[in-house]
Amino acid sequence: MGPQSTGDLNRDEGALTAVIEFLSAFTLFLMILVAFMSLASLQMGPNDPGTDRLDSTAVNALDRLLADEGQFIPYQGAELDYNNSTSEWHTLSGEEINEGRVLPGLLSTTGEIDIDRVTALRNVTETGILEGLAIPEGMNLHLTITVIESNDENRTNLEIFSGGTPRLSASSSTFSMRMVKSGDELVRVLLEIHNGGKKNPVLEIHEVSPRGVNGGPEWFELYNPSDFAEELSGWSFESEKNSVTKSVLLTEGVMTGGSYAVFTGDPNGQDSGNASEVIDLGSLGFLGVGAIDGLADGTGSLKMYHTQQETNQPSRIQTVQWGGDTGLNIGFGESLVWDGNSSYQSSSWTVVDSPTPGN
Repeated sequence: MGPQSTGDLNRDEGALTAVIEFLSAFTLFLMILVAFMSLASLQMGPNDPGTDRLDSTAVNALDRLLADEGQFIPYQGAELDYNNSTSEWHTLSGEEINEGRVLPGLLSTTGEIDIDRVTALRNVTETGILEGLAIPEGMNLHLTITVIESNDENRTNLEIFSGGTPRLSASSSTFSMRMVKSGDELVRVLLEIHNGGKKNPVLEIHEVSPRGVNGGPEWFELYNPSDFAEELSGWSFESEKNSVTKSVLLTEGVMTGGSYAVFTGDPNGQDSGNASEVIDLGSLGFLGVGAIDGLADGTGSLKMYHTQQETNQPSRIQTVQWGGDTGLNIGFGESLVWDGNSSYQSSSWTVVDSPTPGN
């Protein structure tokens, strides 16, 4: 190939100069565009501060949950008593855990999922785990733990824990997931973080017995369908008898996740079945025993309310009515059982002659 002519060299230099000028102009255009969007509070690309904060919260919270065995620190007055902290948080009751701060680590000393600790999450409230995992105020969570692989076919795809706030009312949501071994099983831990999600009241009245047999106590049964524990503070009940109403507000107590609790006029004479808690409302004058009536024998009602911490107005959650036009006439030793449908309609209730408190 022969040497390039002077004209060819000039043309090459001109083309190179044009490319450089174009790239310089394009770079300047991008700089001006970025500056404009910055002034206009706009962003280029997928990064959003709110989304990034939500994502990092989910990742960091799951890291804490699966870092080690966890820790419980009791309160001493208004201060945390670090000297009496323990990693054996899973051996404590719901009420004990609620009297301190818990970081519910789920790993054993071997670095595998500890099923005993997963089960003990039922003694932790959603508020408690939010605080323990350092999740910012205004965010909620939903935690699901599922066995993905197992030598036991009955445990494959078995959901062993599910609790927390659903995403329904959240403005945005994200999740973090991890697979962890537990013996010969593979377990998936899925942690959802919701921004602004509303925590819904979860307790349900399942059975009511206003006419105890052989002078036995009046009672009703609550069920907690969430696997997280529920604080009883803020829950209240109202009964009506002969157009006269009376009410009681609960100020303490914790109901274990996925459990039944029996509220009774006399704990000593109460059949409680498999209830995790038996709560005395006779001493508060709300439920009766023997000849003392709290609930109406003939026509009456029982209503359940819940008051959110940030509000002063109770919300009615459920209504049970019997006698009168309902057609639900309860005899001695009988009870009303809910079928899980409407929380207010009498058609959702049935009179049974074999009550099952706590079951």
